[in-house]
Amino acid sequence: MILTKLLFLILILICAAFYILYIWDFALVLLVVMITLPIIMFFVAFITKKKTSIEFALKDDIVPKNQSFPVQLCVTNRSIFPVGKAEARIEYYNLFSNQTSSFDLFIPIQPRNSQKVTFQLSSKYSGIVKIKNIYLSIYDPLRIFRFKVGKNVSTEVAVMPETQEINGTVNYTDRVNEDSTMYSENQPGDDPSEVFDLRDYIPGDKLNRIHWKLSSKKDDFIVKDYSLPIDVPSTMFLNLKSYEDSEYTLPQFDTLIETFLSLSQFMLENERMHTIVYFSGKYQRFMEKVISNSDELAEITKEIILSFNDNLYCKSPEEYFADNSISAASFIFVTTVPDSPVLTYIDEEIDADIKNAVVIVKSPDESLMLNEGFANLNLVPVVIGRISASIKDIEV
Repeated sequence: MILTKLLFLILILICAAFYILYIWDFALVLLVVMITLPIIMFFVAFITKKKTSIEFALKDDIVPKNQSFPVQLCVTNRSIFPVGKAEARIEYYNLFSNQTSSFDLFIPIQPRNSQKVTFQLSSKYSGIVKIKNIYLSIYDPLRIFRFKVGKNVSTEVAVMPETQEINGTVNYTDRVNEDSTMYSENQPGDDPSEVFDLRDYIPGDKLNRIHWKLSSKKDDFIVKDYSLPIDVPSTMFLNLKSYEDSEYTLPQFDTLIETFLSLSQFMLENERMHTIVYFSGKYQRFMEKVISNSDELAEITKEIILSFNDNLYCKSPEEYFADNSISAASFIFVTTVPDSPVLTYIDEEIDADIKNAVVIVKSPDESLMLNEGFANLNLVPVVIGRISASIKDIEV
């Protein structure tokens, strides 16, 4: 473009010299045309700029990780002038990463028309992928002048985590919600307010469980199995606060979210309702959500992912513990920060029969450096990207 401007400047100087040396009408006309042409091109490009707008269109704003998803850039030109080749600079990054990627798109734009170009992106990690149009450069037909439009127009895509298989044990304790009417569909228990099943008598069964009326009709002893309450107070605290800004931030966050999702799904598969506590960047406060089925878990996971913004602000867990008391059969603290004061507080102050601190670490060597000197707290290190291998036989 600079060469084009220099060429026109040289041509204007040549026409001026030609007009001075030769007093012809043609020389004057040629000089006027050469001076006027760049002015006309400037206004053509300027008007086109004012009449051009851009936006992103997404088929889905929530996608699974490791799968390509289409993004469409729509450019609308409401002027009467065409643009032979517009240049768009696209930048994208995950909010939890300090690394950005960019590429260029070249788009011809017809007058009074909308042009759409589709490109594919994918993300190896969960989180929010922000897609920006840094600028769209448009040129006049002679490519003398360039204007930038649509600066920093952006859109976001939430990339959902995957569930990993976890082995462990779910303990059933006496801490249940006595007013609850939710019982296990798979296991019998000791709650006489609800009958789980009827079966034949087995030597050793308690006499008070014999269904005498039905037994008299069957001429055999029929025993009642009582139900198992599953509304057990269980809490999972998801600590989203991270003090590190490095190449590990994004893999750590991805492992953190997938660990939370996998543990929650494991508890649901074992009929354990539980409460999730997390800080919402959207509402700027800690949120408490009860999870009783997979649909609620999927909705909460989406809500957690979408709650983040660019500054990634998150309050410390101490602020929640200072204002709220926890009493549960099981308490799980999921974090990327092995903060000893917080873990010590959980060990000594949280009222729970079973307490676990699941800490995301960068490597197996780092897991060996964690302080495990807690009397009541089980420390479970999870190496980045190795959730199933790290969480073995957890007790909740």
